[in-house]
Amino acid sequence: RWTKMPITTHQQANEELQKLIKQIYDQYNGRYGYRRITMVLRREHDRKVNLKRVLRLMRHLDLQAIIRRPRRGCTIVSGTNFFPNRLERNFTAANPNEKWVTDVTYLTYGNGEKAFLSAIKDLYDGSIIAYNISQRNDNSLVLQNLAQAIAKNPNVHPLLHSDRGTQYTSKQYLRLTTEAGFTLSMSRVGKCIDNAPMESFWSHYKDEA
Repeated sequence: RWTKMPITTHQQANEELQKLIKQIYDQYNGRYGYRRITMVLRREHDRKVNLKRVLRLMRHLDLQAIIRRPRRGCTIVSGTNFFPNRLERNFTAANPNEKWVTDVTYLTYGNGEKAFLSAIKDLYDGSIIAYNISQRNDNSLVLQNLAQAIAKNPNVHPLLHSDRGTQYTSKQYLRLTTEAGFTLSMSRVGKCIDNAPMESFWSHYKDEA
């Protein structure tokens, strides 16, 4: 009798969702975990699903993201405008534009040439608010990136977290963030995990580039 019972609407919805999850997982070569697959489902497929459901279905399918090797970074600490770590590794946000994180990384292209990428990420949904690319890792790279984010999101006052690199401790950066009404937060020296969301984004980005 149980085998002859018709499939319920909920079971059918789960089966369809599992097929879509497997499709996304394969599309990104197994690099996406349940959080990023949930993000793709919401943004690209207009599926209003929660993280726990996606995690449960991925476990049922025996799908797990590929673990990447950690990458070494280099932050030059300078300046005097330091701020405490107000984010305190609380990487969740209840509303958009509540908590932003930012960082700079380098990219290689051509015959070993380098370019530098600055990006700002919203912890509410993991979206990249603004980014800027330059051949120089200087204040202008970060300030232009920040100006883009402010222009796209006027009248917001997020907590903005960064490391203690020279760009983020400069007078120009302090002036621009103060005028915008931002609250600044900075990682402790040598504690890259304090800005784990950006480190994770760089790792995924470079794997997929």
